[in-house]
Amino acid sequence: MDLQLNNKVALVLAASKGLGKAIATTLAAEGATVIIASRNAEELNRTAAIIEQQTGRKVTAIPTDVSKAEDITHLIETTGQQFGQIDILINNAGGPPFGKFEDFGDLQWQQAFELNLLSFARTSRQVVPYMKKAGSGRIINVISGSVKSIFPNSVLSTSVRLGVVGMAKLLSEELGIYNITVNNVGAGLILTDRVKETLSPDRDADEQIKEKVKAIPLGRIGKPEEFAAVVAFLASAQASYVTGTTLQIDGGAGRNII
Repeated sequence: MDLQLNNKVALVLAASKGLGKAIATTLAAEGATVIIASRNAEELNRTAAIIEQQTGRKVTAIPTDVSKAEDITHLIETTGQQFGQIDILINNAGGPPFGKFEDFGDLQWQQAFELNLLSFARTSRQVVPYMKKAGSGRIINVISGSVKSIFPNSVLSTSVRLGVVGMAKLLSEELGIYNITVNNVGAGLILTDRVKETLSPDRDADEQIKEKVKAIPLGRIGKPEEFAAVVAFLASAQASYVTGTTLQIDGGAGRNII
């Protein structure tokens, strides 16, 4: 299937590793012009070189801390000036720490809000004018499967990312007339460094992973490239009638019905 991503400009946040890196690689392989962003400049440049080697496509790296308003403005303005358009926005950010409700004070709640909700609002707000001008666009938010099926000790992630779901639904209604779609993708157990953060340091990591896999109908951990393939479809012309939706990519682990 031709996803018709040639000549599309895609901005992928938190793309130096994990799901962001997989998404950027897949979009580049499909012909998109990809700009990647994350805080660590050295790691980001290394990732850009790897993606270029794998796909044969030039990748632009712009170091960005998405929790800082000025960094986001610089990222969007630089991308717009250099490429003249932004067709695809992949909102993504590292998750907040795991723990019980009583473990967190105001500072942790504020940081989670700024990193995992406010940053998505800022990037979306600044990208929308480019998409309106083009008469189309794709905004895709990478969140957690916990918005539909509770994960233990994910109170910060679940609370803040439910805000992203609400924002995306309302935004999809406002922007539909411009052929701009807004969707969320909720990650289940995917083989990234984030998985390690869910494990107890007091128990064997492999045993804990085996226990988690038992709850997945497909019987295995997901691969980043499998997650990225769904995102690439949502970014494509073929997904033009999909908006305001939250898709779980979790191997069937979620026990929710809708």
